[in-house]
Amino acid sequence: MVDLKYQKRMAAEVMKCGTQRIYLDPNKTEDISEAVTRTDIKSLIKNRVIIKKQKKGVSRGRARYIARQKKKGKRKGPGSRKGAKYARFPKKRRWIQTIRPLRRKLKEYRDGGYIDTLMPEQSELYEWVVGNRRIAMPPSGADPAIYNPILLWITQGALDN
Repeated sequence: MVDLKYQKRMAAEVMKCGTQRIYLDPNKTEDISEAVTRTDIKSLIKNRVIIKKQKKGVSRGRARYIARQKKKGKRKGPGSRKGAKYARFPKKRRWIQTIRPLRRKLKEYRDGGYIDTLMPEQSELYEWVVGNRRIAMPPSGADPAIYNPILLWITQGALDN
């Protein structure tokens, strides 16, 4: 068995990698042992006698699988949760998700002429949105069946019954 440490180290320098990634062809040990200069090593690399092994890395396959599962809404059970209820979904974020569609709807009603623009605060809808009424106004994602009675009520003059 010929000692090829020197050739392996030189090949690592030429290929700019560690000695662990250098593969020397066991059938061509005589040719490799004769290589003394960097030029000799480069010619052996060109002839594919000395090969640079592929880098070993951490597979992303499992991570991609988990990401697909999470996209579907899986892996969110009580055993997977670290933060408290409002740390995971803060009250402010919940409020923003509720109030933005309602304000959008109010703007739509104002622009449509259903709400008096001179004194819009007197409308019951505004009280609903702000939360001064006991019954909260339904969120924007709700069925149009919820909005149609409100719209009808507004078109009739928004009487405070």
